[in-house]
Amino acid sequence: MIRRLAIVGVGLLGGSVAKAARARGVAREVIGIGRDMGRMRAAVDDGALDRATTDLADGLRDADFIILGAPVRAIETLLERIWDDVPRDAIVTDVGSSKGAIVRAADELARRAPRTFVGSHPMAGSEKSGYAVARADLFQGALVVVTPGEASGHGAVKTVTAFWERCGARVMELPPDAHDAAVAAVSHLPHLVACALMDAVAREAAGALAVAARGFRDTTRIAAGDPVMWQEIFLTNRAPLLEAVAAFRRALDDLERVIEDGDPAKVEAALARIKTARETLPS
Repeated sequence: MIRRLAIVGVGLLGGSVAKAARARGVAREVIGIGRDMGRMRAAVDDGALDRATTDLADGLRDADFIILGAPVRAIETLLERIWDDVPRDAIVTDVGSSKGAIVRAADELARRAPRTFVGSHPMAGSEKSGYAVARADLFQGALVVVTPGEASGHGAVKTVTAFWERCGARVMELPPDAHDAAVAAVSHLPHLVACALMDAVAREAAGALAVAARGFRDTTRIAAGDPVMWQEIFLTNRAPLLEAVAAFRRALDDLERVIEDGDPAKVEAALARIKTARETLPS
């Protein structure tokens, strides 16, 4: 069991970590660290946090497991700010959606002052944000990708893996750059496509929104995500995302050509091939 869990950033993900850790008995003590005591008050009042503080050094003191629950770009800055205050025997992980830059930053810091960092990305969330939508079961059955770097030892990777599994998640290990390429295709690109679809209809066929039913609403739901968070994700994972966009554009062009040709058999064959690919997704 973790003796003292410190969570920097008690929003949707950080708050859900606190709730899951409390519900599953993962940590004896849970400390929340943030910029606004008012925003953390609810987490203290409902028992997810034992204590909250706006003082980083105070919150990290004597912690043996630290989670950075901030937006992805802020995590790099946070690493620099907290590094010297992290206890030598503590393990630091995060929840960032892109990993290459974060892991490289931790590795660089570790060369100057040895500490232990293991990157994590819970593939769970919502188009909503903030502690008010945090859930103890957010990670139940969800995939968490851990991305070790030079500042990660084998024992620390096992500890971080065990932490997420105790929160209910399934865990996969990938190198940071492989992770970034994969999530560009299956997470960041779908968000971009949902935004583009919503934008196209709103600009070119706004009247059609009056008859938008479940299919359109489900497809574009994630376009309601936090613009600040998503601009950071798009830009910190820019190169892999642009490669994924290029692949999507080729696939869209292929479908457009088949439809333009007007051959029912070719259209059906293309859709059948795609349907088969969709059905191979793990449940």
